[in-house]
Amino acid sequence: MTHDEAGARLPPTRRQFLLAGAAFAVGGLLLDATEFDRHHLTVLEHAAAIAHLPDAFHGFRIVQISDFHHRSYGEDYFLKKVVDRVNTLKPDMVALTGDFITADIHQPQRTRRYEHICAEILNGIHCPLRFCSLGNHDSMDMPGVMAALQSQKMEVLHNRFEALDRNGDRLWIAGLADAYFDAPDLSRAIPKHFSSSRQEKPPVVLLGHEPDFADTVNRFGGVDLMLAGHSHGGQIRIPGLTQFFLPDMARKYVHGAFQVGKVQLYVNRGIGTVHLPVRFRCPPEITVITLQPA
Repeated sequence: MTHDEAGARLPPTRRQFLLAGAAFAVGGLLLDATEFDRHHLTVLEHAAAIAHLPDAFHGFRIVQISDFHHRSYGEDYFLKKVVDRVNTLKPDMVALTGDFITADIHQPQRTRRYEHICAEILNGIHCPLRFCSLGNHDSMDMPGVMAALQSQKMEVLHNRFEALDRNGDRLWIAGLADAYFDAPDLSRAIPKHFSSSRQEKPPVVLLGHEPDFADTVNRFGGVDLMLAGHSHGGQIRIPGLTQFFLPDMARKYVHGAFQVGKVQLYVNRGIGTVHLPVRFRCPPEITVITLQPA
Protein backbone atom coordinates (compact mmCIF):
# COMPACT_ATOMS: atom_id res chain seq x y z
CA MET A 1 0.00 0.00 0.00
CA THR A 2 1.36 3.42 -0.96
CA HIS A 3 0.55 6.89 0.36
CA ASP A 4 0.09 10.25 -1.38
CA GLU A 5 1.77 13.47 -0.20
CA ALA A 6 -1.08 14.13 2.24
CA GLY A 7 -0.61 10.73 3.80
CA ALA A 8 -3.72 9.16 2.35
CA ARG A 9 -3.50 5.49 1.37
CA LEU A 10 -3.51 4.76 -2.33
CA PRO A 11 -4.60 1.46 -3.90
CA PRO A 12 -1.73 -0.92 -4.78
CA THR A 13 -0.16 -0.57 -8.17
CA ARG A 14 -0.54 -3.38 -10.69
CA ARG A 15 3.10 -4.37 -10.12
CA GLN A 16 2.63 -4.55 -6.36
CA PHE A 17 -0.55 -6.55 -6.84
CA LEU A 18 1.19 -9.04 -9.14
CA LEU A 19 4.18 -9.39 -6.79
CA ALA A 20 1.88 -10.01 -3.84
CA GLY A 21 -0.07 -12.56 -5.86
CA ALA A 22 3.11 -14.33 -6.94
CA ALA A 23 4.39 -14.46 -3.36
CA PHE A 24 1.05 -15.86 -2.21
CA ALA A 25 1.10 -18.48 -4.98
CA VAL A 26 4.68 -19.54 -4.24
CA GLY A 27 3.88 -19.78 -0.54
CA GLY A 28 0.85 -21.90 -1.32
CA LEU A 29 2.86 -24.22 -3.55
CA LEU A 30 5.54 -24.62 -0.89
CA LEU A 31 2.93 -25.40 1.75
CA ASP A 32 1.29 -27.88 -0.59
CA ALA A 33 4.59 -29.58 -1.45
CA THR A 34 6.05 -29.70 2.06
CA GLU A 35 2.92 -30.53 4.01
CA PHE A 36 -0.07 -31.70 1.99
CA ASP A 37 1.52 -33.72 -0.82
CA ARG A 38 4.25 -35.08 1.45
CA HIS A 39 1.68 -36.41 3.92
CA HIS A 40 -1.20 -37.20 1.58
CA LEU A 41 -1.01 -40.98 1.82
CA THR A 42 -2.56 -42.70 -1.20
CA VAL A 43 -3.56 -46.32 -1.76
CA LEU A 44 -3.34 -47.59 -5.35
CA GLU A 45 -4.74 -50.90 -6.60
CA HIS A 46 -3.03 -52.98 -9.28
CA ALA A 47 -4.01 -56.37 -10.71
CA ALA A 48 -1.14 -58.58 -11.86
CA ALA A 49 -2.13 -61.37 -14.26
CA ILE A 50 0.24 -64.30 -13.68
CA ALA A 51 0.58 -67.25 -16.04
CA HIS A 52 0.06 -70.65 -14.38
CA LEU A 53 -0.98 -69.02 -11.11
CA PRO A 54 -2.11 -71.89 -8.88
CA ASP A 55 -5.69 -71.90 -7.64
CA ALA A 56 -4.67 -71.36 -4.02
CA PHE A 57 -3.12 -67.99 -4.90
CA HIS A 58 -5.96 -66.56 -7.00
CA GLY A 59 -6.74 -63.21 -5.41
CA PHE A 60 -3.59 -63.27 -3.26
CA ARG A 61 -3.08 -59.68 -2.07
CA ILE A 62 0.40 -58.19 -1.70
CA VAL A 63 0.73 -54.76 -0.12
CA GLN A 64 3.93 -52.99 -1.19
CA ILE A 65 5.53 -50.10 0.69
CA SER A 66 8.95 -48.67 -0.01
CA ASP A 67 11.57 -45.94 0.53
CA PHE A 68 10.85 -44.94 4.11
CA HIS A 69 14.09 -42.96 4.51
CA HIS A 70 13.77 -42.86 8.25
CA ARG A 71 14.59 -40.29 9.68
CA SER A 72 15.43 -38.00 6.75
CA TYR A 73 12.63 -35.46 7.19
CA GLY A 74 10.44 -38.38 8.21
CA GLU A 75 8.32 -38.43 11.33
CA ASP A 76 7.51 -41.39 13.55
CA TYR A 77 3.83 -40.45 13.60
CA PHE A 78 3.57 -40.59 9.81
CA LEU A 79 5.27 -43.98 9.56
CA LYS A 80 2.84 -45.24 12.22
CA LYS A 81 0.01 -43.87 10.09
CA VAL A 82 1.35 -45.90 7.16
CA VAL A 83 1.45 -49.05 9.32
CA ASP A 84 -2.12 -48.47 10.53
CA ARG A 85 -3.34 -48.03 6.95
CA VAL A 86 -1.58 -51.22 5.83
CA ASN A 87 -3.29 -53.13 8.64
CA THR A 88 -6.74 -51.96 7.51
CA LEU A 89 -6.04 -53.48 4.07
CA LYS A 90 -5.63 -56.98 5.55
CA PRO A 91 -3.00 -58.19 3.05
CA ASP A 92 -1.90 -61.79 2.56
CA MET A 93 1.70 -60.56 2.33
CA VAL A 94 3.61 -57.30 2.73
CA ALA A 95 6.59 -56.44 0.48
CA LEU A 96 8.99 -53.78 1.78
CA THR A 97 11.31 -52.83 -1.06
CA GLY A 98 14.21 -50.98 0.49
CA ASP A 99 15.70 -47.71 1.71
CA PHE A 100 14.52 -48.09 5.27
CA ILE A 101 16.95 -45.32 6.25
CA THR A 102 18.74 -42.37 4.76
CA ALA A 103 22.42 -43.17 5.18
CA ASP A 104 24.57 -40.63 7.01
CA ILE A 105 28.20 -41.63 6.58
CA HIS A 106 29.29 -38.76 8.84
CA GLN A 107 27.12 -39.88 11.77
CA PRO A 108 26.82 -43.68 11.53
CA GLN A 109 25.67 -44.03 15.15
CA ARG A 110 22.71 -41.78 14.42
CA THR A 111 21.86 -43.86 11.36
CA ARG A 112 21.95 -47.08 13.40
CA ARG A 113 19.53 -45.60 15.91
CA TYR A 114 17.05 -44.84 13.13
CA GLU A 115 17.42 -48.36 11.73
CA HIS A 116 15.97 -49.75 14.94
CA ILE A 117 13.27 -47.09 15.28
CA CYS A 118 12.10 -47.74 11.71
CA ALA A 119 12.08 -51.52 12.21
CA GLU A 120 10.22 -51.23 15.52
CA ILE A 121 7.47 -49.12 13.95
CA LEU A 122 7.18 -51.42 10.92
CA ASN A 123 6.81 -54.34 13.31
CA GLY A 124 3.35 -52.95 13.97
CA ILE A 125 2.29 -54.51 10.65
CA HIS A 126 0.10 -57.45 11.68
CA CYS A 127 0.55 -59.56 8.56
CA PRO A 128 2.72 -62.62 9.34
CA LEU A 129 4.31 -62.64 5.84
CA ARG A 130 6.63 -59.62 5.74
CA PHE A 131 9.41 -59.84 3.16
CA CYS A 132 12.10 -57.16 2.71
CA SER A 133 14.71 -56.28 0.12
CA LEU A 134 17.38 -53.65 0.78
CA GLY A 135 18.02 -50.37 -1.02
CA ASN A 136 21.09 -48.31 -1.85
CA HIS A 137 20.94 -46.30 1.40
CA ASP A 138 20.60 -49.52 3.42
CA SER A 139 23.78 -50.81 1.76
CA MET A 140 25.79 -48.17 3.64
CA ASP A 141 25.19 -50.24 6.78
CA MET A 142 23.80 -53.49 5.44
CA PRO A 143 24.56 -55.63 8.55
CA GLY A 144 22.92 -53.05 10.80
CA VAL A 145 19.76 -52.69 8.72
CA MET A 146 19.42 -56.46 8.30
CA ALA A 147 19.88 -57.02 12.04
CA ALA A 148 17.29 -54.37 12.90
CA LEU A 149 14.70 -55.88 10.58
CA GLN A 150 15.41 -59.45 11.60
CA SER A 151 15.12 -58.50 15.28
CA GLN A 152 11.49 -57.63 14.51
CA LYS A 153 10.87 -60.99 12.78
CA MET A 154 10.86 -59.55 9.26
CA GLU A 155 12.29 -61.73 6.51
CA VAL A 156 15.16 -60.10 4.60
CA LEU A 157 15.64 -61.66 1.15
CA HIS A 158 19.21 -60.82 0.22
CA ASN A 159 19.93 -62.82 -2.96
CA ARG A 160 17.69 -65.62 -1.80
CA PHE A 161 14.12 -66.89 -1.98
CA GLU A 162 11.38 -68.44 0.12
CA ALA A 163 8.49 -70.68 -0.88
CA LEU A 164 4.89 -70.03 0.10
CA ASP A 165 2.81 -73.20 0.21
CA ARG A 166 -0.97 -73.38 0.23
CA ASN A 167 -2.56 -76.81 0.08
CA GLY A 168 0.20 -78.16 -2.15
CA ASP A 169 0.28 -75.08 -4.38
CA ARG A 170 3.41 -72.94 -4.33
CA LEU A 171 4.48 -69.35 -4.96
CA TRP A 172 8.13 -68.25 -4.76
CA ILE A 173 9.07 -64.92 -3.16
CA ALA A 174 12.60 -63.85 -4.14
CA GLY A 175 14.72 -60.88 -3.12
CA LEU A 176 17.78 -59.19 -4.59
CA ALA A 177 20.71 -57.39 -3.04
CA ASP A 178 20.76 -53.70 -3.90
CA ALA A 179 21.86 -53.16 -7.50
CA TYR A 180 23.41 -49.73 -6.87
CA PHE A 181 26.11 -50.38 -4.27
CA ASP A 182 25.78 -54.10 -3.56
CA ALA A 183 26.01 -57.19 -5.77
CA PRO A 184 22.66 -58.62 -6.94
CA ASP A 185 22.99 -62.29 -7.79
CA LEU A 186 20.08 -63.58 -9.82
CA SER A 187 21.52 -67.09 -9.93
CA ARG A 188 21.10 -67.29 -6.15
CA ALA A 189 17.92 -65.24 -5.85
CA ILE A 190 15.84 -67.03 -8.48
CA PRO A 191 14.92 -70.66 -7.73
CA LYS A 192 16.17 -73.21 -10.24
CA HIS A 193 14.46 -76.36 -9.04
CA PHE A 194 10.76 -76.73 -8.48
CA SER A 195 9.08 -79.36 -6.38
CA SER A 196 5.36 -79.22 -5.87
CA SER A 197 2.67 -81.84 -5.85
CA ARG A 198 0.64 -79.91 -8.44
CA GLN A 199 2.98 -77.55 -10.25
CA GLU A 200 5.80 -77.89 -12.69
CA LYS A 201 6.92 -74.26 -12.40
CA PRO A 202 5.46 -72.09 -9.62
CA PRO A 203 5.41 -68.32 -10.31
CA VAL A 204 8.17 -66.09 -8.94
CA VAL A 205 7.61 -62.66 -7.37
CA LEU A 206 10.88 -60.72 -7.06
CA LEU A 207 11.61 -57.83 -4.70
CA GLY A 208 14.37 -55.56 -5.99
CA HIS A 209 14.97 -51.90 -5.17
CA GLU A 210 16.09 -50.36 -8.47
CA PRO A 211 13.44 -50.58 -11.24
CA ASP A 212 15.77 -50.20 -14.23
CA PHE A 213 17.43 -53.47 -13.18
CA ALA A 214 14.28 -55.12 -14.56
CA ASP A 215 15.97 -55.24 -17.98
CA THR A 216 18.67 -57.49 -16.53
CA VAL A 217 16.03 -59.57 -14.72
CA ASN A 218 14.15 -60.08 -17.97
CA ARG A 219 17.29 -61.26 -19.77
CA PHE A 220 18.01 -63.72 -16.96
CA GLY A 221 14.46 -65.09 -17.01
CA GLY A 222 12.35 -66.97 -14.50
CA VAL A 223 10.55 -63.98 -12.94
CA ASP A 224 6.85 -63.26 -13.38
CA LEU A 225 6.45 -60.10 -11.30
CA MET A 226 9.06 -57.64 -9.97
CA LEU A 227 8.31 -55.05 -7.29
CA ALA A 228 10.63 -52.03 -7.05
CA GLY A 229 10.92 -48.54 -5.57
CA HIS A 230 13.91 -46.16 -5.56
CA SER A 231 12.49 -43.52 -7.91
CA HIS A 232 10.09 -41.87 -5.41
CA GLY A 233 7.99 -41.40 -8.54
CA GLY A 234 10.19 -38.41 -9.26
CA GLN A 235 9.24 -36.85 -5.87
CA ILE A 236 8.69 -33.46 -7.58
CA ARG A 237 6.54 -33.80 -10.67
CA ILE A 238 7.15 -30.72 -12.81
CA PRO A 239 7.52 -31.15 -16.59
CA GLY A 240 11.09 -30.45 -17.61
CA LEU A 241 12.40 -30.71 -14.04
CA THR A 242 11.37 -34.16 -12.82
CA GLN A 243 14.25 -35.91 -14.59
CA PHE A 244 16.74 -33.98 -12.43
CA PHE A 245 15.25 -35.56 -9.31
CA LEU A 246 15.40 -39.13 -10.60
CA PRO A 247 18.26 -41.27 -9.27
CA ASP A 248 20.39 -43.50 -11.44
CA MET A 249 18.74 -46.85 -12.16
CA ALA A 250 15.28 -45.26 -11.93
CA ARG A 251 15.21 -43.13 -15.06
CA LYS A 252 13.53 -45.57 -17.43
CA TYR A 253 10.79 -46.99 -15.23
CA VAL A 254 9.65 -44.22 -12.89
CA HIS A 255 6.25 -45.12 -11.48
CA GLY A 256 3.45 -47.61 -11.98
CA ALA A 257 3.11 -50.78 -14.04
CA PHE A 258 5.35 -51.80 -16.95
CA GLN A 259 5.76 -54.88 -19.10
CA VAL A 260 9.50 -55.55 -19.46
CA GLY A 261 9.72 -58.48 -21.83
CA LYS A 262 8.22 -61.38 -19.91
CA VAL A 263 8.49 -59.57 -16.57
CA GLN A 264 5.69 -57.50 -15.10
CA LEU A 265 7.19 -54.61 -13.16
CA TYR A 266 5.54 -52.35 -10.62
CA VAL A 267 7.37 -49.25 -9.31
CA ASN A 268 6.11 -47.80 -6.03
CA ARG A 269 6.46 -44.04 -5.29
CA GLY A 270 7.62 -44.70 -1.75
CA ILE A 271 6.81 -43.13 1.61
CA GLY A 272 9.65 -40.75 2.49
CA THR A 273 11.79 -38.11 0.80
CA VAL A 274 15.50 -37.38 0.30
CA HIS A 275 17.46 -34.18 -0.23
CA LEU A 276 14.39 -31.98 0.34
CA PRO A 277 11.31 -32.50 2.56
CA VAL A 278 9.14 -31.97 -0.50
CA ARG A 279 6.74 -33.92 -2.68
CA PHE A 280 4.86 -32.13 -5.43
CA ARG A 281 2.08 -33.85 -7.36
CA CYS A 282 3.68 -37.11 -6.21
CA PRO A 283 2.23 -38.18 -2.85
CA PRO A 284 3.46 -41.20 -0.85
CA GLU A 285 2.02 -44.53 -1.94
CA ILE A 286 0.80 -47.82 -0.59
CA THR A 287 0.17 -50.31 -3.39
CA VAL A 288 -2.25 -53.23 -3.21
CA ILE A 289 -1.27 -55.81 -5.83
CA THR A 290 -3.77 -58.60 -6.43
CA LEU A 291 -2.56 -61.74 -8.19
CA GLN A 292 -4.88 -63.06 -10.87
CA PRO A 293 -4.59 -65.90 -13.39
CA ALA A 294 -3.51 -64.77 -16.84
